[in-house]
Amino acid sequence: MKISNLFLGSLILAAALQADPTRADRTDLVLLVVIDQLRGAAPESLRERFGTDGFRYLMDNGVVFGNAQFSHANTVTSAGHATLVTGGNAPQHGMAANDWYDHELRRPMYCTEDDQSPMLHASAAAGRSPRKLTSSTFGDELVLDSGGRSRVFSISLKDRAAIIMGGRLGKAYWYDTSTGTFTTSRYYHDELPAWLEAWNASRPADRYRDAVWRLLHPRETYRHDRDGEKRHVRPRGGHGAAFPHPLGHSDPAVFYSSLRYSPMGDRLTLDAVAALLDAEQPGNSGGTDVLAVSFSATDYVGHAYGPYSLEAEDNLLRLDATLGKLLGIVDRAVGLERTLVVLASDHGVAPSPELMASRGFDAGRLNPEQFLPRLNSALTDRFGVDEQLLLAFLKPGLYLDRDAMARLDLEPAAVERALADAVTELPGVAGALTRSDILSGNVPETAAAARIRAAFHPQRSGDVYVLSDAHWYLSDDPDKNATTHGTPYSYDTHVPLMLAGPGIEPRRVDRPIAPRDLAPTLSAWLRVPLPSGSVGDVLPEVLANRDD
Repeated sequence: MKISNLFLGSLILAAALQADPTRADRTDLVLLVVIDQLRGAAPESLRERFGTDGFRYLMDNGVVFGNAQFSHANTVTSAGHATLVTGGNAPQHGMAANDWYDHELRRPMYCTEDDQSPMLHASAAAGRSPRKLTSSTFGDELVLDSGGRSRVFSISLKDRAAIIMGGRLGKAYWYDTSTGTFTTSRYYHDELPAWLEAWNASRPADRYRDAVWRLLHPRETYRHDRDGEKRHVRPRGGHGAAFPHPLGHSDPAVFYSSLRYSPMGDRLTLDAVAALLDAEQPGNSGGTDVLAVSFSATDYVGHAYGPYSLEAEDNLLRLDATLGKLLGIVDRAVGLERTLVVLASDHGVAPSPELMASRGFDAGRLNPEQFLPRLNSALTDRFGVDEQLLLAFLKPGLYLDRDAMARLDLEPAAVERALADAVTELPGVAGALTRSDILSGNVPETAAAARIRAAFHPQRSGDVYVLSDAHWYLSDDPDKNATTHGTPYSYDTHVPLMLAGPGIEPRRVDRPIAPRDLAPTLSAWLRVPLPSGSVGDVLPEVLANRDD
């Protein structure tokens, strides 16, 4: 068979364009910035108080999607990050929760736990890797398509954020709360890279031992000073409930851990990113590299103080400056004109239930220690057995003892239904879907049910998925945080999504889109295959001026 001259010519032209270093739309670096627990409306609400180099760089120079809503219900860190980089939901990427119950091992399982990949630190007890991620990422596909010429680096305070963004073929680094340094596991390296050893040796976290978190601006300029959530806070370490917040603590372990609950946690992450940029030179490999950074302090501060707190407001203003510094470093190292900058979030957050109750909303906290015995009693009474049939609650799932049901000759679907009926009787529970009904498609045609199906993994999700009422706090630990997330309600699903880069014209897009659309869009931008689990759509607004 002969290849036409036209087709052959197009192949030669495409290869020449790909290799041409003078192309106006050439992308040397994809900078993915994920702000953990950032509500969709937050950047716009603070727009006039931001500088021009942080959030405003994307808002003024990029495509801003104002109506990006996750299509899955379990809006938590692992699921959100996985959806952003794979384009899939839990059935595709496997991240059904941060923790789930392993029926074979009969214990809870952490989403990035891996005993085959011990941490590169003597004090670490458990290994970490991306092996439980069941889809490739856009970065994985880029590395494969480039024959290894392209590289992926990811970094975060949270191990699960860094690991999931890095995918199977990247290098991931994260914060070690026991030492105040950054680390990785043997999945990535046999020993810490020399640049990370040197940076850790400078004891970067210790520079904040005597620091005090004070307000960045005059107090009267803050909107949440009077109406905030200060009566309902859960501060960490010695930070205290109100400004100023001293960050130091006599116990080093407490200090290193609680540092995450302040803007200085993100500054520490930025310092680690700067060291990585200097040593690894992403964006200067001759191909296209990926640098993924997840800033986690917004999540920690939000959990401790709530989104309508003075602390959350000040943290976002400080994060804007941190983001501006990151973009400045990337501009000097690579050039923003050669960088596709992406900003997104993994989930939003609810206001504290106490605040909402004080404003007249139906709100409260559900306590597993109180409702689990009640649910077990309902099952033993219903089926006339002596054994406890309910093993565990790991948000948002109730896990039944499948061995016991088999031994007692109980039909799993019947036990699931009885459990769902019992949990729905609890105050603050909107409903429950059983494993059998979800797998058979026997679910209501509602938006919440569709999002629950997208969050459900057959091997990892619970036997009954519990949906709390809006503004009700449902967690494994009812008093750990001021507030939380993890529901299909808009305060948890609505997140920002912005992209700025070569050839992108500034515009705001308010049509409904899903964050799972990001990965296929980046794959199209990079001209590489879609991630294996991608079910998202390409966003044409991003590619409108992309040269073919």
